[in-house]
Amino acid sequence: MPPTADLPGFLHNVAPILDSWGYLAIGGVIVVESFGVPAPGQTIMVAGSIYAGAGRMNIFLVALISFVTAVVGDNIGYWIGLRGGRKIVNRWGKYIFVTPARLEKAEQFFAKRGNRIIVVARFIDGLRQLNGVIAGITRMPWKTFLLYNAIGAALWVGWWCTVAYLLGANLVPIMGRAHEYRWPIIGVLGAALAIYVSLHVRHVRRRRARSAQLALEESQSQA
Repeated sequence: MPPTADLPGFLHNVAPILDSWGYLAIGGVIVVESFGVPAPGQTIMVAGSIYAGAGRMNIFLVALISFVTAVVGDNIGYWIGLRGGRKIVNRWGKYIFVTPARLEKAEQFFAKRGNRIIVVARFIDGLRQLNGVIAGITRMPWKTFLLYNAIGAALWVGWWCTVAYLLGANLVPIMGRAHEYRWPIIGVLGAALAIYVSLHVRHVRRRRARSAQLALEESQSQA
């Protein structure tokens, strides 16, 4: 294993774990992070990929272990949410403003758009740790969760392992430079999201108007 100095910035914190346990550290940290335990899963995966770029680990093993343990961890979270999550919400949820009514709305939202959330959740801190638990609580069908969770994990692992492997220790300075422009980037993304929502709402309204018009014409023709 390489010395800890090979990992710059925030990655330096996970170097001792990675140095001591290697691939087991990557799999162990990612699996516990994936069912809700606060742990640096993404960080240690990036660190392992940087090690691989330096020839000290195998990038294919890093990616495979990261993918498998991410899927396994999320499925553990799903079953935790399915078996006990609803009881916890019904008993204690009011103290954190999660009422049965709000949970019901979340279930309806997941029924319509849950697959997209599961895919994207891997890239968002907080959602990455809890998306399996939430999917279980809202009783998303397990096969649906398994499919989209695997897609999200594959995209997440593929992106970060590739970027970290290719950029190596240069990744942290690049991320620092990108952080300086975070507000313009957030502004552009926010504008894009607003445009998308506006166009989507307009499309839905037009579709409903056409359906109403067709229904009216059909009723008039039958009269």
